[in-house]
Amino acid sequence: MQVVVRDNNVDQALRVLKKKLQREGVFREMKARRAYEKPSERRTREKAEAIRRARKLARKQAQREGLLPASKKRAA
Repeated sequence: MQVVVRDNNVDQALRVLKKKLQREGVFREMKARRAYEKPSERRTREKAEAIRRARKLARKQAQREGLLPASKKRAA
């Protein structure tokens, strides 16, 4: 992974790097690897993640078909 530092602005480069790492899931993986996860807990977590993904996909599909109102963008 590479981040370009422009005009000696290291703070902005660090922000960009953190955002890229967050998007790639590096922080989540580091947190998961801190301690041992029992196989039963792993199966439960993976099943819950799969359900979450399926619900999100179904929600997006329903929005595209016009069955649900489109989600509102959050104001920054």
